Formats: sequence, structure tokens, C-alpha cells
Amino acid sequence: MRNGKAPTILVAEDEPEVRNYLDTALRCLGYPVLFAEDGEEALTCLARPDQDISLVLLDLMMPRKDGLETLREIRQIDRELPVIMFSGMSAPLNVVEAVKCGATDFLAKPVSYDDLGRAIERALRSIPGWAPDAEDQAEGSSSEQPFFLGNARMKEIEAALKKIAASDAPVLFQGESGVGKEVLARELHALSPRVAKPFLKLNCAAMPLELLESELFGYEKGAFTGAFKSKPGKFELAEGGTILLDEIGDMDFKLQAKLLQVLQDHEFQRLGGKETVRVNVRVLAATHCDLEKAMQEDRFREDLYYRLNVINIHVPPLRERQDEIMPLARFFLKKHAMAGANPPEITSVLKKALLAHDWPGNIRELENIMRNYLVFRAPDALAEELRLKTRRKEAPAPAPASAAAEPHPAGPQAPYPPPAATKIAEASRQAETEVILAALNATKWNRKRAAKLLNMDYQALRYKMKKLAIEDEAASPLAWPAEFPIAEPAPLARGPVLPRGGQPAKAAKASDFLASLPPARWRPGAVLPGAPASKPEPPAVADHQTSVLDKARIEVESDVILAALQATHWNRKQAAALLNLGYRALLHKMKRLSLG
Repeated sequence: MRNGKAPTILVAEDEPEVRNYLDTALRCLGYPVLFAEDGEEALTCLARPDQDISLVLLDLMMPRKDGLETLREIRQIDRELPVIMFSGMSAPLNVVEAVKCGATDFLAKPVSYDDLGRAIERALRSIPGWAPDAEDQAEGSSSEQPFFLGNARMKEIEAALKKIAASDAPVLFQGESGVGKEVLARELHALSPRVAKPFLKLNCAAMPLELLESELFGYEKGAFTGAFKSKPGKFELAEGGTILLDEIGDMDFKLQAKLLQVLQDHEFQRLGGKETVRVNVRVLAATHCDLEKAMQEDRFREDLYYRLNVINIHVPPLRERQDEIMPLARFFLKKHAMAGANPPEITSVLKKALLAHDWPGNIRELENIMRNYLVFRAPDALAEELRLKTRRKEAPAPAPASAAAEPHPAGPQAPYPPPAATKIAEASRQAETEVILAALNATKWNRKRAAKLLNMDYQALRYKMKKLAIEDEAASPLAWPAEFPIAEPAPLARGPVLPRGGQPAKAAKASDFLASLPPARWRPGAVLPGAPASKPEPPAVADHQTSVLDKARIEVESDVILAALQATHWNRKQAAALLNLGYRALLHKMKRLSLG
């Protein structure tokens, strides 16, 4: 604010509906507004000496003189005046052209209230000598301000943002969904020297790999089917500014290597391009995932993690910021109240419910609750709804319906037997381990011969050994049965070597081998607790191309499903609940395994 007056904003827009919306929004934000219906009228208004205009909102498409032509003439008159362009045609080429002509920022129609407020605040901060007065700072005209209301941890984050704002080092924001990681990233950009340049955000979890790569790095004409013209990516559009990679933990592993190159060398190539593009962009990242755990599971590159984690800011959840719940609630009521209307008061009953709720959705959930209160104005009903949510979360999960007929062990809260789906996984893992160890021992730990014996790919065998923690020369509890032929290395000769009689040896059924497993282990013939002893034989797997591991898995899965069906007298819905499966999933498995 200059000279104690709020900055006046000139809006050049030819559509009456959009002008009315912007008039209401800007006055709610506390700014005086002037309007022009086209570029000519806007230039006339700027030329008047009695008008002290601090910022211009300029539509791209207007009659007589469009936005780009008007912007060029404004820059001939005043090179420092902030100009924010907006348009319903927010194609990348339009954005690039507007920035080249001197636009401070670019907004896509329809412009949201929050985005408008943030863009105006960023643009005004670029004016020399402008600063909000004390009242504005206390009230906070933008959505970022309420995050620093007195909580000790949030005050530490505020101090950290001010300290690192001048740096170009990458920052990683971590915390649960809805805690305000994007808002803090925008605040960091607003405090930095890059405030006059673009701030762009990309959600890495919302796009498939191919689309995400083209959005980040752009593409050349003809790079793929439908690429009729070249398109710059987010990194190019954010030149000189900041880019936020939201939900970075969900980015595809293949794309992480290309992102690492940008962080290291500040250069990349477009899709289908040969020229190297150099960029000057500060990279911020945000995630709700545990990236260290993702690294251990080989879902996130370790080198990329250390590149992004130069500065780490962990945002605490709202349940750990009890002193901010009520100030934030009042702020959201005021923010979303209709122009000129007083927001309702928060009653003592509603206040008690707000403070007792654990807020799994964090600030986003609180904002939605306050918007609900503004519409219905029923504090008692809203308080009861919050209490019900809390009670449902604290109540123990109900036991399956079929558990009522099963005998439970004595003692309080006797656990129900583990879901059969878990037993399937355990039995399948055990069967795979036994078969692989027997094959390895039978071939003296020659992995290639063991893979051939198991009718599986060599790399697949190595992956299975790693997954099942099978180490070299591990002792196997059983030997490879003699009826399963082990092919010796073939001599250097043309054509296959056949056994005596000229016919290939016929492999025994997988069920014969599984029957040789020790009785204590899960094997064909075992049933779930409470299931009748008799059951039909599992379907035979006749396809000789199926690997021994697949046969073992199919036999185990068939046994468990048949046992569950008999335990429930072939009631498929009850069997699905017993197996902890969806009803349709059970039908699909029964069809695949040929179970009637």
C-alpha cells in the first residue's frame, strides 16, 4: 500500500458477466476498481493524470484492440506497471507470447477467487515502495496469511521460509494431504526474488507417464501422433520463476531420471527434439508419501531424493495445531461469506465439536465444514455430525457375519482367524520357496538350469529369489522329486537330445509334487477352520506350458476358495466376506479356476 491508500486496479474486459464477477471479487479483497470494455478505453484511462492505477487486469481477446496489442502499448508508456493477463484460451503459446510482451502473470478463465487474490498480491509486491498496512497484515487478504497465527511450529516454518527465500536451493515439503503444502510453496515464491516471474504447479499423480513427460518438458512437432505443432513444457513456461511438483512421490520411476538431469544440469530436451534447452527455474516438491520407505521399495530414486531434499520442511497436521483450529474456522467463514453479509457466530457446542475432532482431512476438511455451516447455518446438527465421525473412527471394526457361527477363543476381544486371502498369500509364498529351493538344489544351484526346469525366465527367477529372500546355497527342506525330469546340458549338436524311445519325458502334475510337502505346511487337501472335511477335487491344470510355480499357486488358491465355499454351504457372498474379497472378485477367480 502506498500513501495509506489501497491500490486501484484497472480491469479491461468486454464481457459484462465477467466484469460483474471481478468487481465483486476485487471489492471483497479490498481493492478499488475501474473498468474498461476494450484496449482503447484502457489506454485512455491510463493516460488520464487524475487516475493513480497500480495494477492492470487485461483480457486477451477484446474488440478493437486485443490484449497483446494493448500490453505492448502499455509497456511503451510504463515498463514497471504490473499487468496480469487472463483468457479462456490459455494455450501455452498464448502464455509464452504474453510473458514475452511483458505480462507479470497469466491466469486462465474462469479465474478463482483464491488464484486472483494470490496473483494480485504477487504483482503488487513487485512495485517499489509498496507494502500492506498493519490492518491488512492482521486480517490477511490472501489464503496464506492464516497459516502463521501463533502456533510455535508454524512460526518456525514462517521464519525458515523467510530465511531460504533468497536461495535457489530445492525445497521438499512433506506432510499429510490437506495441511497446506502448496500454500506454503506459494508463500515461499512470494517472498523470493522470483516473485515477478511465474509460479507453476503440476500434480504428478494426476497424469499418466507419457502425458506428464510432455507437460513437464514439452514436445516438438511430429514427436508422436497428434503433435501437430511444438509445445513448450512447464519448465520453459516457468523460466525465471518457480515450479512446484506436487505429489512427487507418485511420479513414475522412469521419468525420475529425466527430472534428475534438470536438477543437476538445468537442461533437457523436448520429446522428439534434438536441441538442448537450458532453464533457470527453482524446483519445489511436495508429497504426503514416506520417500525413504519408497526408496527401500525401489519406487523412488535415491539420487533424486537427495537432490530434492536439500531443504526439508515438514508441515504438521491440524490435530497437532489445536490453537489454530478456531482462528482458521473464523477465517474461512469470513472468506466464503457473501459480499456485505456477516458470517454466523460459532456456538459453544460447535466449538467443542471442532476442537474434539481429529481432522483426518486437515485444513481442507475444516474449510469444507465451514462452507457447509455457511449454507445450512445449523451448528447443533453440524456438531453432532462431527461427533458421529469421531465415534465411528474410534469404534472397533465389526466382525464378519459368518464369524457369529464360529467358536472364538476365550478372553476379551478374541481375534478372528486371519482372512483366507492372507493365508492364500502365505501358502503361495511358501509353495514358491519350496519349489525354487528344490529346483536349485537339484541343479546344484545353476540358476539358468533351474529356471529352465521351472519353465520360467532367468531374470524372473532372480527376481523371485530376491523377493522370497532365497540366498545362495540355502538348505532346502525337500529334494526335487525324481518323477520331475531334470534336463542335462545338451551337447553341441543340431536338434534336441531325446531320451531312449525318441519321445520327450512327460512331466508329472504339479499337484503330485505339492502332495509331497510336509503335512504341517499348507497343501492341497487342507481346509479353512470350520470347513467340512470332504470337498471336490481341485481342477487339474493340464496346460504343460504353465510353470510349476503357477501350478502350485493355482492349486493352493483353488483349495482355499473351495474350502470357503463349503464352509458357507456355497453361499458366494458369505464366502467372499470370509475370504476378505469383493463379490465380483470371487466370481472372477471362480471362473478363471473353473470352479462351478
